[in-house]
Amino acid sequence: MKKLFLTAIAIIGFSISSNAQDIKFGFKGGLNFATLNGDNLRGNPDGRTGYHIGAVAQVSLAETIALQPELLYSAQGVKDVDIDYINIPVLLKLKFAKIFSVEAGPQFGFVVNEDLDNAFSGFVSNVETKNFDLSGAVGAGVEFGPFFGQLRYNFGFTDVIDIENLDTKNSNFQVSVGYYIF
Repeated sequence: MKKLFLTAIAIIGFSISSNAQDIKFGFKGGLNFATLNGDNLRGNPDGRTGYHIGAVAQVSLAETIALQPELLYSAQGVKDVDIDYINIPVLLKLKFAKIFSVEAGPQFGFVVNEDLDNAFSGFVSNVETKNFDLSGAVGAGVEFGPFFGQLRYNFGFTDVIDIENLDTKNSNFQVSVGYYIF
């Protein structure tokens, strides 16, 4: 995982230095509609409506292709299970018709806050979240000058709660708005 993360950072750095003439930087925020998916989960856990906020960059690689790294604080989990992350999505963005785009790529998440006590009290002890989450992200967006909007779905590849015989992967639908400051 560390090698993959360092490779992504190196690609971002190389892209920024080689294409410095066409970089956008801004901020974004929006709503999360999060839940946990996986085998052996009893019932359908009630989702958590949270938020995300952070910084976004867009580095043009060609006229219709860009790399979009982000740094986001993201409130995820389910009802009674709050798991907040610093997420770093690194997305390949394909632009078309001057204002529309689609994007996809990996997302690296690091747990910064957790509250699991209410959900597992009484039948499981010593429940902990895993510190790292690897997810995939796919989405679409629109841009109107410096303003932009995005819809994105993030799907987890790794378990987020450390309980034997229980798969718990993040699933998060995001609605975002943002503004490029330059």
